[in-house]
Amino acid sequence: MTSGAATPSDGIALRRKPDYDVVILGAGLAGSVLGAILARNGARTLIVDAGTHPKFAIGESMIPYTLLALRTIAERYDVPEIATLASFDSCIKEINTSFGWKKHFGFMRHEIGKEPDPRESNQFNTPGVLNKSSHLFRQDTDAYLYNAAVRYGCESKLATRVVDVDFDADGVSVTTTGGESIRGRYLVDASGFRSPLAEKLGLREEPCRFRHHSRSLFTHMVGVQSTDDALRHGKAERPPLPWSDGTMHHLFDRGWFWVIPFNNNPRSKNPLVSVGVTMDPRKYPKQPGVSPEEEFLEFASRFPAVERQFRDARAVRPWVSTDRLQYSSSHSVGERWCLMSHAAGFLDPLFSRGLSNTAEVVNALACRLLAALQDDDFSVERFSYVERLEQGLLNYNDELVDCAYIAFDHYPLWNAVFRVWSFGSVLGAFRLQNAMTKFRRAGDPSAIAELENAPHTGLWWPDHEEYHALFRLMVDQVHAYERGEISGDEAADRLFAELEKADYIPPGVGFDDRNQPFLYPTPRKLMRTVFWVAGGAPKQVRELVGGTAKGVLKAGLRGTRLF
Repeated sequence: MTSGAATPSDGIALRRKPDYDVVILGAGLAGSVLGAILARNGARTLIVDAGTHPKFAIGESMIPYTLLALRTIAERYDVPEIATLASFDSCIKEINTSFGWKKHFGFMRHEIGKEPDPRESNQFNTPGVLNKSSHLFRQDTDAYLYNAAVRYGCESKLATRVVDVDFDADGVSVTTTGGESIRGRYLVDASGFRSPLAEKLGLREEPCRFRHHSRSLFTHMVGVQSTDDALRHGKAERPPLPWSDGTMHHLFDRGWFWVIPFNNNPRSKNPLVSVGVTMDPRKYPKQPGVSPEEEFLEFASRFPAVERQFRDARAVRPWVSTDRLQYSSSHSVGERWCLMSHAAGFLDPLFSRGLSNTAEVVNALACRLLAALQDDDFSVERFSYVERLEQGLLNYNDELVDCAYIAFDHYPLWNAVFRVWSFGSVLGAFRLQNAMTKFRRAGDPSAIAELENAPHTGLWWPDHEEYHALFRLMVDQVHAYERGEISGDEAADRLFAELEKADYIPPGVGFDDRNQPFLYPTPRKLMRTVFWVAGGAPKQVRELVGGTAKGVLKAGLRGTRLF
């Protein structure tokens, strides 16, 4: 007697029922956050990673937008552990005492063989009433979030390398070096540059489409002198906050050093400082036979204040020396798959966009993926916004970082670029905060979903035409300067003329004032902004700034911070 069932001898490969709803490649911050969200909301989820925890990672500097984005996904998907990273106090309380605090972005321009001019520096401070952010010790934050995912039911296979992925009408098969085959309904690759999915599908663009070029050397060190002690500036030449209270950027022609201290507050027991240098390889190619440490110290020796800062420093882990950092992908979503965050592309650590972009992409992907699992529809169209968001974030960041590197050699132009970036990041954060306020009030996630209806996806303030025009002007002027068509002063003057006449930039803080290098919003300055909002600010800005001001007052009454 025979049956109609297929057998292996029929030449038909039998596909077994999926073991998991979602298989995530990568147990870093991105993969762990998504895994926690999916498992917390009922999805059978597996995380696979070739490594184990603790894992070294850079991307240690937080910004207000990232804090808000993390709190958004924590509340939207009911995973409170994600919000822990949004507060220095929470990190110290819930994780450990390995964290630095971050009260500002600090920038100082340097020239070879010269002491830095204190007039060629900038500091961008966010008042403590709004937030208290951190320098994240990533090996501990990433392990904390990974453990949260496991507690919610996410399964994991660490020390497991993926060698192949295959797709069919019913799902995806993931094959490991041990010969194990894992079946899932959907695959998310959050593994980073060495993405198995990007390699399998040939998704990497060659050459990379980004205009910006940089390479990097980095490690963790002890014995790094504080920036304040390394400088020979008088008290009157120094900013309102110590340089060591934030993330320090030492700028030079087509490159910059970072100094991210984990030891800059009395509550931290971590002696380490994250340090690195990133530069354009077309101007500074690798030197054969020179070790990463030797190259770093040689670069530092060119700039007297930087040399003093690292004179007694010692690396506590192997140096990392990269080739060109930038890579891009032709697509980031497809039938039953997504390249997420750093698996899709990467630009540069300048402006600390990596974690911010990751949080935005996780937020957009998670809601769509949970819905797709519910109705078994994994069509590419359903995830089209995720693709648009990922590519937009990378493209706008490419233009921003490229402009910054070009402007590093001319302070007035850098001073203008600094303000276009800082103002846009603030209003973008206010936009997200107002959506969160609506979500908390009504419990309706549509308030967050409405943020996607913007014409300039990927720009920090994506639904304001005048700011978009200012950003485009910045790109045009900086590129004209690079081509030698105009001087740096002419490009800077053109940008400051636009900043000064813009009716959507609030007075007092200094975004439009080239002679105010330190953006430090004191209570008096903030009151000027409040009066401006009440007295006739443009409607869209009035709603954003006014809504945030109300949030600050309510948070103050509760004894909390807004971000």
